[in-house]
Amino acid sequence: MVKICCIGAGYVGGPTMAMIAYKCPDIQVVVVDISVPRITAWNSDRLPIFEPGLDEVVKSCRNTNLFFSSDVEAHIADSDIIFVSVNTPTKTRGLGAGKAADLTYWESAARMIADVAKSDKIVVEKSTVPVKTAEAIEKILNHNSRDGVNFQILSNPEFLAEGTAINDLTNPDRVLIGGRQTPEGQKAVAVLKGVYAKWVPEDRIITTNLWSAELSKLAANAILAQRISSINAMSALCEATGANVAEVAYAVGKDTRIGPKFLNASVGFGGSCFQKDILNLVYICECNGLTEVANYWRQVVQINDYQKLRFVNRVVSSMFNTVSGKKILVLGFAFKKDTGDTRETPAIDVCLGLLGDKAKLSIYDPQVSEDQIRRDLAMNKFDWDHPQHLVPSSPTANSKEMVTVTFDAYEAAKGAHGICIMTEWDEFKSLDYQRIYDGMEKPAFVFDGRNVVNVEELRKIGFVVYSIGKPLDAWMKDLPAAPLS
Repeated sequence: MVKICCIGAGYVGGPTMAMIAYKCPDIQVVVVDISVPRITAWNSDRLPIFEPGLDEVVKSCRNTNLFFSSDVEAHIADSDIIFVSVNTPTKTRGLGAGKAADLTYWESAARMIADVAKSDKIVVEKSTVPVKTAEAIEKILNHNSRDGVNFQILSNPEFLAEGTAINDLTNPDRVLIGGRQTPEGQKAVAVLKGVYAKWVPEDRIITTNLWSAELSKLAANAILAQRISSINAMSALCEATGANVAEVAYAVGKDTRIGPKFLNASVGFGGSCFQKDILNLVYICECNGLTEVANYWRQVVQINDYQKLRFVNRVVSSMFNTVSGKKILVLGFAFKKDTGDTRETPAIDVCLGLLGDKAKLSIYDPQVSEDQIRRDLAMNKFDWDHPQHLVPSSPTANSKEMVTVTFDAYEAAKGAHGICIMTEWDEFKSLDYQRIYDGMEKPAFVFDGRNVVNVEELRKIGFVVYSIGKPLDAWMKDLPAAPLS
């Protein structure tokens, strides 16, 4: 029996290893993590992450050929293949702060592997890492390993989308494996390819050199984010000219060279990957003297920040240029529907912008806890990717007077002056907006950051409605735009 160990029980390691165990009953899979509470949650009836279909996959093979353990060293020593899926946060200080990836956890994992390994291992990069990370990891392993123990490093980046991770794992567009162009390296590639070939068609398993695999992950996320920033930039022009961004996106997406995906205008992209990976790409370009290339990719992030700021300013300017003391209902806090993940969610920047103008926020999300919301609002930029004990607390974000978290959208709407829709949860499309309107202060505003509501129906009820990239409500046309600051 082949034995696989995955270091890191997060959003990538947990679901990926669960799918390998589910599809390969002849392989023993152990997911290890130094966080005992996280491992306890994986072994419980309430998993630490929400992902449609994940519960069924985990529970079907847990304690059969899928195990979760905090005994990290023992399982590393006992495995044949070691996936490393640890955090690669953005550096917050020192060289490359705000852009470069912090490989502290990766280096610690590599040193632990070298220290405890008594037999040859295939070490697989599953985290998103900078190009040439494999070379650094090889040096650490080879300089610290026992005599006679050999390591082969592979790059096997993940291409999961949260909310559809189980389907992405079951039926992937591609599986990418990069390895050294040596007989030993290609033998290791063949071993890992054989694992995925148990359920993935062979023509979807792509093999490349190490550096191409490492760069492909960053390139994929950068190009996807670029599409979102492109349509969001168009949404601002649509509002200025009276065009409808949904119609523009539909017409553009009909071009087979472009296609319709990732052309939905919104308040901005979020999640753990897009911004972090683009900034890392910017840093790599700068380190290689490619200033113009770095500036090109930096602009993708700048447009995303601009879109969030533009949304906040639209809220403030529409409500008589102040939201001080006004109650705003925030519908949705996760960065997208069908996940409880709040990392880099646009809701954070929008909420902080409104709090900066002394608004009172009432926040509702069906999957995000109050503790998580308050933590997110109290963090500095990039702190979400670092241990919680390093994160400072913000009195404003945790003030019961300024921020309340509710689990009833109708109760939360009572006495509100406006509603900001920040996540495209399906339930927000079918709320009884007449009931909500009746309980709100007038004029009652809806600011749809995800284009999920029927604008005309809401205007018939009496709402003043702003929808990203759509023709402006007559009310808003008559108001001067607030300066972007």
